[in-house]
Amino acid sequence: MSLDAWIAVGGVVGVFVMLALTRMPPYLVILGGVMALYVAGVLPPAAAFSGFANEGMMTVAALFIVAAGLSETGVVSGTVYRLLGTPRTGIAAQTRLVVPVTAASAFLNNTPIVAMLMPVVNDWSKRISVPASQLLIPLSYAAILGGMCTLIGTSTNLVVHGLLLDSGGPGLKFFDITRVGLPCALIGVAYLLVFSRRLLPNHQHALTALSDPREYSLEMIVEAGGALVGRTIEQAGLRHLPGLFLAEIHRRGHVIPAVGPEEKLDAEDQLIFVGLVDSAMDLQQIPGLRPASEQLFKLDSPRSERWFVEAVVSRTCPVVGQTFRGGRFRDRYNAVIIGVARNGQRINRRIGDIVAQPGDVLLLEAHPGFVDQQRNSSDFYLVSRIEGVSPPPHDRAWLAATITIAMVLLTTTGLLTLLQAAVAAAFMMIVTRCCSEEAARRRVDWQLLIAIAASFGLGHALADTGAAEAIAKGILGQVGERPIVALTTVYGLTMILSGLITNNATAVVVFPIAMATARKLGVDPMPFVIAIMMAASASFATPLGYQTNLMVYGPGGYRFRDFIVIGLPLSILIWAVAIWILPHAWPF
Repeated sequence: MSLDAWIAVGGVVGVFVMLALTRMPPYLVILGGVMALYVAGVLPPAAAFSGFANEGMMTVAALFIVAAGLSETGVVSGTVYRLLGTPRTGIAAQTRLVVPVTAASAFLNNTPIVAMLMPVVNDWSKRISVPASQLLIPLSYAAILGGMCTLIGTSTNLVVHGLLLDSGGPGLKFFDITRVGLPCALIGVAYLLVFSRRLLPNHQHALTALSDPREYSLEMIVEAGGALVGRTIEQAGLRHLPGLFLAEIHRRGHVIPAVGPEEKLDAEDQLIFVGLVDSAMDLQQIPGLRPASEQLFKLDSPRSERWFVEAVVSRTCPVVGQTFRGGRFRDRYNAVIIGVARNGQRINRRIGDIVAQPGDVLLLEAHPGFVDQQRNSSDFYLVSRIEGVSPPPHDRAWLAATITIAMVLLTTTGLLTLLQAAVAAAFMMIVTRCCSEEAARRRVDWQLLIAIAASFGLGHALADTGAAEAIAKGILGQVGERPIVALTTVYGLTMILSGLITNNATAVVVFPIAMATARKLGVDPMPFVIAIMMAASASFATPLGYQTNLMVYGPGGYRFRDFIVIGLPLSILIWAVAIWILPHAWPF
C-alpha cells in the first residue's frame, strides 16, 4: 500500500479506538478523524465533505421532521396508548410493545421512534407493574428489527443507499431489502418473545422522592365521539397513572367520588385529577381527553402555537378572593388555567370553582407573548415557560398521518425518489403546522447527522487511497475465493465493528472493502451491499452497537453484560438467517 493508504488505515483505526475506549461524542471523534486526514493531505476537500451533500444523510434529516410532525400531533402517542392497553402479564406486555414497534419502524426511522416511545414505555411500565428493564431492550431491538425491513427504516440503510448511488450502482427501491429483512425481523421478534423474560434483568422501579412536591388540581373532559367513550377507567389507561390520581368524576351535575377501575366513561365527563406537572403534560397527550375549560378554544392563537406556562399568583392579582371563573381569568389574561397547585394542599375541585389565593401556582395554556407581557406584572410573582412542551394539535393528527402515508406511497410507486418524498413531507409538516419550526429544530438529531456526514470522509479515505482494495485482497487471501465465504466474512466483520463503534461509521468504512471484494471475485456486489445494511444494524450484543441501544442503556438500569446475554445470540441468529437468504434473493 502507498503511504497515503497507510495513513488512511491508521486514521480509521484511530477513530475506532477512540470511539470504543473514550466517552467523547461519536460525532466529534469521527469529524476529528476526517479533519486530521484532510490536514494530512490524504483527503481533498470534495471527498472530506462529500457526506454533507449525500442523499442518505439528507433523507435522515427530513425523516426526523416527519417523525416530529407525527409526534407533535399526537398520532404516535394516540396509537401507542390504544395498542399498549393494560396487559396483566410480562409476556403480554412485551408482545403488545414489540409487535407494533417492529411494524412502525419499517415505515419511520427507528431512532426517533425510540426517542418518542421511551417516556411512554417508562410510564406504562409503572402502571402495569412490569419493570422497565424488561421492556426497554425489547423496545430498542424491535425498532432495529423493524428498521431492517425497508429502505427508510434505519439511517444505516439510507447511508448505504447513498453510497451505492455515489459509486454508480443502481438505486434500491423501498421494499428491496424486505425479502431479507422481513424474515430476519420475524425470527428476531419470536426470539425476543420467547427468551427475553428469562434473559433480561428484573430491575424493580426504585422508590425515589419526588423532585417537585407541588400537586396540581387538573380538570379534563372526555371528548364526545373520542376513543375513551364507553371504556372503563382501567381500559382507558387512567388507573395507576404515574404521579397522577383520579380524584372524582363530574357527570351531568352529579359527583362520582372514589372512582373505581370498572367505572365506564361517558361523553363530556369532567375528570378531576391531582398530580405533578410532568404528569399533567402527559395527560395532554392522551387522545380523547381535552382541558375542561369551555373557553379553551376561544383563545386568540391557534392551539399549536400556544405554550404551557407556570405563574405564581401575587397578593395584588385582581382575581384573588374570587373564583377563577368569577374573576374572568381567561378574558383578563387571554390564558386558560389547566391546573392549580397550592402549597402542597390537595384541591379536589373543578378549576373554575377554586377561589384564588396569593401563592397559588397556575399551570396555564397561553399565547407565546404571555410570558413577556406578564413577566414584570404585579399580578404574578413569577412567570416562566415550561420548555420543550406545547399543547398537541390533535385536530391535525389526520393531516400528519395523511402526509406520511402519501410519502410512503409516492416512494413505493416510484413517482418520487425517497429524498424528494421525504423533503416534501417534512415541508408539508411545517407548512400545515403539524410541526412548528421550533419543534422541527428540536427533534432533529444534529449530532447524528454530523456523524453520518463525516463518516463518508473515512470511507473515501479507504477507497480513494487503495486501502480498501488491499484489505479486500487480504480477506480473500484468508478465506479463498468462494463468494459465500467472503460474504459471511464481510457480514461478520461489519457486525463486530458495529458492536464497537457506531453503525453508520462501520457501514461507510466497510462499504468500499465489500465493493472491492465483489470486484475481485467477479460477482454481483448487491449481496454484499445488503449484507452491510443488515449487519451494521443487527448488532445487538453491546450498547454501542446501535444508537437506540445507547438510548435505553441508562433509563433501563442495564449493565454491559445484559446486552451480551440477550443480544449476542440474537446477533448470531440474524447472521445465520441473512447469510442463508441473501444468495437466493440476490444471486452472485
